[in-house]
Amino acid sequence: MPKKIILGLVGEIASGKDTVALYLKKKYKSETVSFSQPLRDMLDTVGLEQSRINMSDLGKILRKQFGQDILSRAMAVQVKVSKAPVVTLPNVRLEEDIIWLKKMPGFYLVHIDTDSKARFERLRQRRQNVDDATKTWAQFQKDSRLYTEKNIRKLFPKCKYKLDNNGSLKSLHQQIDEMMKKIKK
Repeated sequence: MPKKIILGLVGEIASGKDTVALYLKKKYKSETVSFSQPLRDMLDTVGLEQSRINMSDLGKILRKQFGQDILSRAMAVQVKVSKAPVVTLPNVRLEEDIIWLKKMPGFYLVHIDTDSKARFERLRQRRQNVDDATKTWAQFQKDSRLYTEKNIRKLFPKCKYKLDNNGSLKSLHQQIDEMMKKIKK
């Protein structure tokens, strides 16, 4: 077993990636390293809203200017310096996001599958971004066509594990525990 387990969580908007990351933190002492945090920090610094569109646009600009793997390099550095036994990256969206991470021992991609209607309701309730609470179904569907979102589906076949987040929280936790048992073997 590798010294460090690195879990890249792949799922569409509001599929439960943060919920999985929180459980991994509580039960397995995981550290969460987020692709969106540097983008959120930059948007705050320049006084722009932390909207899904702004983060997507900023990510595209950074990738165009500094290389498609710019965020992967940044995340790989954070993963390497982490002292946690498990590191969770809850928002892997693009193949380019894992260029550096997939070279690391102990790296696994995990697909979190959730029905679109459930994801829409969760998004409106959680209010992670400034525009989430007022989002309409049409806007939610439009967001799912953003560059970063539509490419998520291309990663599903590359995932080693799949979690079904259409049931109860207890069921999701049981699936995570089963996955962790397999990884630790």
